[in-house]
Amino acid sequence: MDAAQALLLARTQFGLNIAFHILFPSLTIALGWFLVYFRWRYERTRDAAWLATYHLWVKVFALSFAMGVVSGIVMSFQFGTNWPGYMNKVGNIAGPLLAYEVLTAFFLEATFLGVMLFGMNRVPGWLHVLSTVMVAGGTTLSAFWILALNSWMQTPAGHILADGQIIAGDWLAVIFNPSFPYRFVHMLMASGLTAAFAIAGLSAWRLLRAPADMSAAKTLRAGAWVAALLAPLQIVIGDLHGLNTLQHQPAKIAAIEGIWKTEKGAPLVLFAVPNETTRRNDYAIEIPKGAALILKHDAQGELRGLDEFEPDRPSVAPLFFGFRLMVGIGIGMLLLAWYGVWRLRRGPAPRALLWTFAAFTFSGWIATLAGWIVTEIGRQPWLVSGILRTADAVGKISGAQLGASLTGYVLTYSLMLAAYFVVLTHMAGKGAAP
Repeated sequence: MDAAQALLLARTQFGLNIAFHILFPSLTIALGWFLVYFRWRYERTRDAAWLATYHLWVKVFALSFAMGVVSGIVMSFQFGTNWPGYMNKVGNIAGPLLAYEVLTAFFLEATFLGVMLFGMNRVPGWLHVLSTVMVAGGTTLSAFWILALNSWMQTPAGHILADGQIIAGDWLAVIFNPSFPYRFVHMLMASGLTAAFAIAGLSAWRLLRAPADMSAAKTLRAGAWVAALLAPLQIVIGDLHGLNTLQHQPAKIAAIEGIWKTEKGAPLVLFAVPNETTRRNDYAIEIPKGAALILKHDAQGELRGLDEFEPDRPSVAPLFFGFRLMVGIGIGMLLLAWYGVWRLRRGPAPRALLWTFAAFTFSGWIATLAGWIVTEIGRQPWLVSGILRTADAVGKISGAQLGASLTGYVLTYSLMLAAYFVVLTHMAGKGAAP
């Protein structure tokens, strides 16, 4: 097996690991704040339905948190086994940022998680509420550090070269690099939508079985309202993030939009089949000058094409289709959330609406994975943009070893994910215990 195939297997294995891992933080970051709301509502109203709701969803949080921790540990080992060149080159920046995440966010979560899970009848109510707030804050802080590192890999800043290694010259510039604010807020909104639709979808699943369940009715409304508020915000933030990407990673935007040659007044391609061989979009459905108008706010604005970035450009198809899948799901979320809020204000949800919410339970996960594919593949062939190529960071590991371990990961993660779905739907089907 040649080096190119070994590199592809190493990338596939790490991609599988991070794709599996990101599912759980994308849920728990916002789910922690939902728990704060449920717990606070019970403390204020003493309504038993809110207490039952809290007890149900704190179990979902604990299960998801545990899955995220386990998969995160496995992923961290791959930095040493599969990608030693990464830490050798930029470890002086990546290492401290990962350590800050453990020392601040993870320890904060781990310290108060026990109180949140088992201390409700052992500590005063205000302290239990505070513990829930601390856990939720820890999940957000964890996202802060991880997104700081990932954003720095996309748009490096604040670093200097010393003895062949990259070190931090200005930590504030490293952390608050050009893409970090957009990427961080975009991820928080994505987590909010993921958790909102998971809560609304599983609550709808329960109401299909037990229409009189008051706890499920409350959480359905809560999920729908949060989704209705966050969906339009996410669209605005996504647009700002896209403009930032155009400024700092124009090749990624060119691949997303299917712009093969630099042109003025580029059309917005709604659908096409990108053809890498002929450098064109087959079967294209376009809006004339749409891309120029959105990205440049000028119908005659010039957008750089992929021809300017040869050969250092990403593959087009994963970005082109991944972006459209993410946007399509986002539009579906917006329409369902707004209609759902309007319909729920008029009375109990009809079964057709409940089935629709149930079908959207894990839509946030699909959109998050699509966005992750766009973000990470769009950086290729660079592991750290302009600093470290992906091919230069991979370790000297045989293709047979990579193939065997990849097979093991696929089987293990498939079983774990199937078990997670079974447990989650079983808990939701039973509903919140009174």
